Amino acid sequence: MQDIIQILRLLLDVAFFIMLAHIIMSWLINFQVLNLRQPLVAQVWDGLTRLLEPIYRPIRRVLPDTGALDLAPLVLFLGIIIMRDIILV
Repeated sequence: MQDIIQILRLLLDVAFFIMLAHIIMSWLINFQVLNLRQPLVAQVWDGLTRLLEPIYRPIRRVLPDTGALDLAPLVLFLGIIIMRDIILV
């Protein structure tokens, strides 16, 4: 049982850091620090977006439309943090 909990915690930690990388990269792209015309940046961005978009989509359907502000990553962040805390107990 302890091994399953450790594997689940590892998966939640990996998801947390992938989301963090996606959020930071989106800020850097929006503030024009990173340019999507660079092949490496475009590939990393496309990979992260393809990985996270299927997870964000159901959350976006439930949340109200806030225009340019996307709250789906925040909701998922909080969900991961809550699940990690529940697993620790």
